[in-house]
Amino acid sequence: MTTPSSTSPLLPLEGVVVVALEQAVAAPLATRHLADLGATVIKVERVGEGDFARAYDATVRGVASHFVWLNRGKRSVEIDLKSPEGLTLVERLVAEADVFVQNLAPGAAERLGLGGQQLRERDERLVVVNLSGYGSSGPRADRKAYDMLVQAESGLVSITGTPEQATKTGIPTADIAAGMYVLTSVLSALYRRERTGQGALVEVSMFDSTVEWLGHPMYVQMYDDRQLPRMGLSHAAIAPYDAYPTSDGQVLVGVQNDRGWQALCAEVLDDPVLAADARFTTNVLRVAARAECDAEVARRTVAWSTDELEERLAAAGVAAAQVNDMAGLVEHPQLAARDRWRKVGTEGGQVEALLPPMTFDDVELVMGDVPALGQDTGDVLAGIGITPQDLAELRAARVVG
Repeated sequence: MTTPSSTSPLLPLEGVVVVALEQAVAAPLATRHLADLGATVIKVERVGEGDFARAYDATVRGVASHFVWLNRGKRSVEIDLKSPEGLTLVERLVAEADVFVQNLAPGAAERLGLGGQQLRERDERLVVVNLSGYGSSGPRADRKAYDMLVQAESGLVSITGTPEQATKTGIPTADIAAGMYVLTSVLSALYRRERTGQGALVEVSMFDSTVEWLGHPMYVQMYDDRQLPRMGLSHAAIAPYDAYPTSDGQVLVGVQNDRGWQALCAEVLDDPVLAADARFTTNVLRVAARAECDAEVARRTVAWSTDELEERLAAAGVAAAQVNDMAGLVEHPQLAARDRWRKVGTEGGQVEALLPPMTFDDVELVMGDVPALGQDTGDVLAGIGITPQDLAELRAARVVG
């Protein structure tokens, strides 16, 4: 761990050094949050190619949108892990680190001599997190695991979509779930190390992470022998809970309890008779008669414009939301009012980026630039004693970029 700067207040992870052999989404998401929190994150990339997410598209001023999202604030070094010299460089970087995160193909880290047990034998204070698709054991341990595959294997797609069509989620849910558990693991292990002096070896799998998020439908299956149906914008256990028409659009309304139903009917829809309708007095009854309940609500909501209905719902304390698209999100007044946008640098110029969701009251988290491939190779390797002459020789041999 490096010595934190004297600037006060400190960023939460200032002085922590992370080495990451990472690609795609899950691990880069975790380490980007570590960088936001102040850690120095050294991203080791393939010479000449880098993280393959760099080539997903060229949307953001010539840079891939996934890469911009997931890799700001990191230091990029190009090292050929297939060469003995390159592997030695990575070992030297890890020897100076507090945390090592990797999501290489199953078994690859061990074959390189960078397995968790191997690294922990060299440094008991090191925190190692291995991220994989299905974990290190079991019948699928050696399988490739992309986000969509895990969404299918876990059953997430069975409850996502419409009654007519199963779909994956519109964002890489399995990747994001795993990335957040990697982040939690690192923070927890570092906190424990402060008390015990011992690092940790942690395993996180995309499959386990996604299954954890499926608790409700899983328990319904286990204890009621019932597969939850795909509900579109609706909710399998709550009614009314859906998008309902207005005179100029639609509003999503979510009634969580019976008091909310009474408020919706009497205060929003001006219909105390509907509030007393015996078919709908409890949530259990409303779910059983969902089609009729939705029809009654929709027949009344269409009397108001979207803005009018939103105001009425808010005044009555009934949960509701506009059904936005991405253009609506980018221009959302909540983001503007809370000053959530900042600018970060990329190879193509400055771009807009959102502040991290973790808002500290004494310090704003850092939002570093998105690194070009290998831009920090020389500086990072100089930190472990590689001279300019050594660097030139390594570059000539294509050991580093």
